[in-house]
Amino acid sequence: MTHILAIDQGTTSSRAILFDAEMKITSSAQEEFPQHFPNSGWVEHDPGDLWATTAGTCRAAIEKAGLGPDDIAAIGITNQRETVVVWEKETGKPIHNAIVWQDRRTAEYCRELREAGHDTMITEKTGLLADPYFSGTKLKWILDHVEGARDRAKAGALLFGTVDSFLIWKLTGGASHVTDATNAARTLLYDIHKGSWSTSICALFDIPMEMLPEVRDCASDFGLTRPDLFGRPIPILGVAGDQQAATIGQACFEPGMLKSTYGTGCFALLNTGETAVASKNRLLTTIAYQFDGTPTYALEGSIFVAGAVVQWLRDGLQIIREAGETQPLAKLADPKQTVVLVPAFVGLGAPYWNAECRGAIFGLTRNSGRQELARAALESVGYQTRDLLEAMQADWQSEGAGQTLRVDGGMSASDWAMQFLADIIGAPVDRPEVLETTALGAAWLAGQRAGLYPDMTGFSKIWALEQQFTPAMEPSERDEKYAAWKRAVDATMRF
Repeated sequence: MTHILAIDQGTTSSRAILFDAEMKITSSAQEEFPQHFPNSGWVEHDPGDLWATTAGTCRAAIEKAGLGPDDIAAIGITNQRETVVVWEKETGKPIHNAIVWQDRRTAEYCRELREAGHDTMITEKTGLLADPYFSGTKLKWILDHVEGARDRAKAGALLFGTVDSFLIWKLTGGASHVTDATNAARTLLYDIHKGSWSTSICALFDIPMEMLPEVRDCASDFGLTRPDLFGRPIPILGVAGDQQAATIGQACFEPGMLKSTYGTGCFALLNTGETAVASKNRLLTTIAYQFDGTPTYALEGSIFVAGAVVQWLRDGLQIIREAGETQPLAKLADPKQTVVLVPAFVGLGAPYWNAECRGAIFGLTRNSGRQELARAALESVGYQTRDLLEAMQADWQSEGAGQTLRVDGGMSASDWAMQFLADIIGAPVDRPEVLETTALGAAWLAGQRAGLYPDMTGFSKIWALEQQFTPAMEPSERDEKYAAWKRAVDATMRF
């Protein structure tokens, strides 16, 4: 048994990656699935698509590698967080489409929670905010709108889970209804200090606790796969939400270490060790990972639109055919033009948390074109990252914290975007040799549990730098550009 199978179930696609005993990629498979937008600001997935693409890519990756079931020691799972699935315990049939983390349909209910003063209690227990982003209000919406759902849940006939729980349930043939601490910590229902589901928040949302999964460590026994899936039962030994898995894959194991992942959205996590830092700058307090029942905490800043802004250029404006065109276009942009794009397509995340505002473009002239829009799109990710880092540095006073940013995700492959990022934050940006750090983190969790991979210290020594981007922009230009961004954000939120 020389390989680990990592499942990376994302917002727009499912991937399966096989890692060998040296944690090198042997093979991979990826499959996109449809996004559903039933109303403005609503985003859904068909849970059947999540399962079918996951199972299909796992089989494809194994076949491509020429491996058999006896070659695979364990499975690790990482997943899009906060997305909600509710299914029947007996049949496994979902009672509604999965409501995706980007979905904003519960914005009004969240506003009511804040106006009633419940947000303080919610934040104290969960480290999160009363925002539609998180799972709890999405689950409440399903129970409120699917006829008979709440009564069936109280009777034990329905199960709730984030995507990891749903996949584990399917993989094990319904034998395991479990999750890990990092995914539980994103539901708005989990007390991150007590390490248990919050009875008071579940009561507030009228969510039957009978439908909640058991919470385990990130490296734990999550069950065995059905024998018919891969030829023999394979243990699932590692689970972490995608951003926590990327933190692990980046070996950010010491307090003060910082990573940022650029996928559909952008998510920066700062390891704060055993201390759950209460943010004064509207960041999230969350669990970075949990081993042996002991959580390691993090400050997190969430940007809803990062790589998705490039998808918008391609699919919405149709001014590019593929994402790779943005870098050469940005290089050709007129340096005399100051075009600022605020990609608040589904509201703004940290540190603004404005669910109602929408995107805007500033500074357009008759000469503005594809090049300037491409540059503005890539720059928007750098600006939003600086917003997060400034808030983190204000919350985390430890000297030297976050002075180097480790990056990963699809957009991190763009040299232009990463150089601008280093310029605008005024700090080095380190890109690792393995950009698939999310899948790598899940693989390491399962692999070290299986005895195939080294411990935390050994894994940290393996992490390798591919390229470091150092700031080259004059401080005066950096401040001028960032000031323009702040004005644009302010105007967007006032609109």
